[in-house]
Amino acid sequence: MATADKPTTVADVRRDQMLAAAATQIAERGFSDTRIADVAKRVGASPALVIYYFGTRETLLIEALRWSEASFYTATEEMLLSTTSLRDRLETLVEWTLVADKQEGLTGDWGLWFDLWAQAFRHPEVKKDRADLDAQWRNLIVRVVRDGIDAGEIASVDAESFAIMWTSLLDGLVVQVALDDPVVDVPRARAIALRIAHQELGLPAPRKKARR
Repeated sequence: MATADKPTTVADVRRDQMLAAAATQIAERGFSDTRIADVAKRVGASPALVIYYFGTRETLLIEALRWSEASFYTATEEMLLSTTSLRDRLETLVEWTLVADKQEGLTGDWGLWFDLWAQAFRHPEVKKDRADLDAQWRNLIVRVVRDGIDAGEIASVDAESFAIMWTSLLDGLVVQVALDDPVVDVPRARAIALRIAHQELGLPAPRKKARR
């Protein structure tokens, strides 16, 4: 059931400003070199006000990533409405995932994810939030696959197992691409991700255009 949007308050705007500043600061400097005071300075606020909204640096990192990811999922919903082919949807998601920081309109930054993974490894209190964010990513893939099954594009498959495997593959490829691996560049990572997806889902090869 649709609900009316909540009116934007001054507090909401201020919070978004802090999250945008945190996302930018962490992407530029890394989490370990980001202080509450740095974020406060970017938005012309006091450190106490940032602490009032978020409490700890770890919470600020998590919320900054959630804020950053929101634009990705908004763009994805629009893409799903305009793109119905499973093959085309997978290709778009791979493209956005491997070069997300280069896509206009998408503000996600893999640097935030790298810092979150590191913090989740060392801090149990961050693990649950990491799991929630990864579950959102996997659930999107499950939804895309099940849409393809319902549309008759592919036979029935275990969408959840595929999502676990494929998102893990994409995450690993992103690390290689982000670190400028001399062997795993964007074209190769793209080809690997799509080849595995097509094989696992049983997507038939695209029809060749007839010569005139």
